[in-house]
Amino acid sequence: MNRRHDIDALRVFAFGLLILYHVGMFYVADWGWHVKSAHQAEWLQLPMLLSNQWRMPLIFLISGLAVNFVWGKYSAGRFAARRVWRLLVPLVFGMAIIVPPQAYLEALGKGVIEPGFLQFMWRYLTFQEFPANAWDGVEIAVWTWNHLWYLPYLLCYTLILIPVAKLLDGPAGAVRNEFRGLRSTWLVLVPIIPLMIYGNFIYPRFPYISHALVDDWYAHAQYFTFFLYGFLIGRDAGIWSELASMRKITLPLAVTSFILLLVQRELFVDGSGFWADQASAFIVYTNRWMWIVTVLGWGHHLLNRPMKWLPYATEAVYPWYILHQTITVVAGVYLSKLALGPVVEPLLLLIATLGGCLVLHELVIRRTPLLRPLFGLSLRPKNPTAEAEPVAIATRVAPTVSSP
Repeated sequence: MNRRHDIDALRVFAFGLLILYHVGMFYVADWGWHVKSAHQAEWLQLPMLLSNQWRMPLIFLISGLAVNFVWGKYSAGRFAARRVWRLLVPLVFGMAIIVPPQAYLEALGKGVIEPGFLQFMWRYLTFQEFPANAWDGVEIAVWTWNHLWYLPYLLCYTLILIPVAKLLDGPAGAVRNEFRGLRSTWLVLVPIIPLMIYGNFIYPRFPYISHALVDDWYAHAQYFTFFLYGFLIGRDAGIWSELASMRKITLPLAVTSFILLLVQRELFVDGSGFWADQASAFIVYTNRWMWIVTVLGWGHHLLNRPMKWLPYATEAVYPWYILHQTITVVAGVYLSKLALGPVVEPLLLLIATLGGCLVLHELVIRRTPLLRPLFGLSLRPKNPTAEAEPVAIATRVAPTVSSP
């Protein structure tokens, strides 16, 4: 089968947003994060709000697409084992080695621990207790997975999808055919229906995305649904052709839906009434889905062709995802001490994040066989034309969600 270059490119595009978003989190005003710069700007809220409504759903949808592309190449058992190896090993390594500098600097900034990174690491790796709220993020046996929360979520969804995929290959095949047969208005409206159901019945009980896995049911409902949408779309030529043909319509609709989202955030408040709540939720979910449809349609139209840089960038996504936020946090904390100002400091932080990921990936990770699996890569470099593995990048969703 021909490789889907547009899906690879969209994975890289999502990662580009990831870098900008996390650098932005260091500077955006009124949004909490692990560490913050003294140079905070309110204007950043608008572009970051634009992307954080649909960026994570897009990433889970791309992950579902990637699973579809390799589904059937392996038995269910071997497929599950490969997913566990490729997701769980980098997660444990990342929690043990990559994430701790973030936790250390956050706890140090809060004044709840004494300076000394080596002492902190000994305490962390030996599972000793830290003061409550020493750092944000989920704790697993006093470790934190921080920005790596996407990996356990994706692992769970992939394992759940295996029996679902078996059904779709057999008695439930009509469901996949019906979804792939959606066209025009139906392709816009039908995928929103499950989201509206979640907004009415799950969101009121679990209104915040916690990234804690065990109590994050509203997030699970949404993310798994988008993951399933990606798997259902798969390689079907008809639905991809429809997405591309709708792109000139969906783009202005996406922009309009975001404007309506901004309006509803000002006009609708909790307790406005049932129909106001329904209208508000419909705007939120329409905005979310319209941007995804727009990105998929334009991506398929513009990017489904070989590009010299793409194989390298596709391999780099996973290691850069694991590394980037720690580099951003560490570089941000130390750059903020130099009083460089609100222009030079963010520019240097972006350069440091990109440069740190590039140097570590190019000169260390990809050239060291023992390190490659720890960052989600195969022991040996793959043929650039080989099929993509079902892993995509992710990031922390912030700020805390206050609407469905």
